[in-house]
Amino acid sequence: MDTKHQISLGSSHKTELRPTAPFHFDGTVHKPSHFPAGDSAWEPGTLWWTQRVADELFGLKLQNAGTADAPLLHLTIFGERPLTTEEINAISDVVAYNFDLYLDLARFNALLERDELMQPVLSHWRGMRLTAAPLYESLVIYIVLQNATVRRTVQMMHNLFLAYGTLLHFDGQALYGFWSPQVLDAAPEEDLRALKVGYRAKSLKRISQQFAGGEINAKALRRLPNQALKRELLKLYGVGPATVCYLMGDFHRYDAFEHISRWEQKIYSRLLFEQELVPAERILVEVERRWGCWKMLAAHYLFEDLFWRREHETLPWLEELIRL
Repeated sequence: MDTKHQISLGSSHKTELRPTAPFHFDGTVHKPSHFPAGDSAWEPGTLWWTQRVADELFGLKLQNAGTADAPLLHLTIFGERPLTTEEINAISDVVAYNFDLYLDLARFNALLERDELMQPVLSHWRGMRLTAAPLYESLVIYIVLQNATVRRTVQMMHNLFLAYGTLLHFDGQALYGFWSPQVLDAAPEEDLRALKVGYRAKSLKRISQQFAGGEINAKALRRLPNQALKRELLKLYGVGPATVCYLMGDFHRYDAFEHISRWEQKIYSRLLFEQELVPAERILVEVERRWGCWKMLAAHYLFEDLFWRREHETLPWLEELIRL
């Protein structure tokens, strides 16, 4: 785990967060469908990860200290220096947004309770949220996911962290922190290509340039209605309909499921129709019919339930799609 930049975070601050009930801690903070990136670690009841806030890197530890119906989270913030109350509150707000801690799930749960397909899924994951990363980091991840197997994506992400990330040491963990957009904006494109990211080097440079130049205000984007938000996201270099669909989830727009990738199409074909491949248009019509304004979150429940099952079952058809 060699890296050019390493920091030990010796200062720690504790606070509490109280999500709306019900809340499923492990289902929210750990997503088996996500590829391992080296910037987080999980064990039942505890998540460690790194977060860049106001251009400063922190190590965060979130612990489940309550129950599904009486949720309580203990958040520990690790940094290089003591923090003010205002800074602690600002970081807590970032965590609350990323994990959508204050989402009211009453109508969603009632909808899934009436759906025979979703009843057993809901019984396992009631209270689970769809989580979000910072916009720049999400875009980097979507870029390295393009036209690549999961194994290839993991390799590219590891190479980028080795070259440009910061290894943060805190609470017995050693996890990578993301670089700022200015770092890749200043990096020569040939240096990025040397990390075996291929044509994605151009996309990484251009998207970093847009953020470094102040063209994007992620907080301001949160306030936009769906169609305006989509228009702004499509202005980002290399962002097309598929990426916009994922990004709308990062903005907690649970009614915005309007595109499906080829490999996801195969998964939803089996989950919804028990067939190998169903036309994407038919899948999109079905999720709208079943779940309406909650279709993205409901599909997320179905998708994550499958990947949690994968940890205990052998699913050859799924392994062929993932190729990790």
